[in-house]
Amino acid sequence: MQIIKRIQIKQIVTEKSKKKLYENFYEHKMRLEQECQQLRFEQRKMQNKAGVSKQEIAQRFGQELDNRKEKMKLIDFKIEQLELLEMGSEITEKEVEALVEVEEGSHWEQIMSEQAIVIKDGIVVRIEN
Repeated sequence: MQIIKRIQIKQIVTEKSKKKLYENFYEHKMRLEQECQQLRFEQRKMQNKAGVSKQEIAQRFGQELDNRKEKMKLIDFKIEQLELLEMGSEITEKEVEALVEVEEGSHWEQIMSEQAIVIKDGIVVRIEN
């Protein structure tokens, strides 16, 4: 029988990986800023239509804008933390799901123990069991 298990993907911080992470954060922040501009445009467009509650529109769009501004603040915080990271340190990048074979007589603790795949500049350097 096979089960699905979550496995952490860790990345060893190098100049190359740091630069790539920074670029990803920056691109995400730029997308959020573009979404904010688009939302403001749509808000002005809808407020000029007759028969719509300007207060309701302002509230709905305001909430969406606030959500994106919070995400941008989080990205800024992540960028600050990225600058503090030392070369060679490991960070958890994400988690993936893997199929694990379970048979009668298998050691459950061993199967469910935390595993990780460690990557350095896009290359798997070790698998931790």
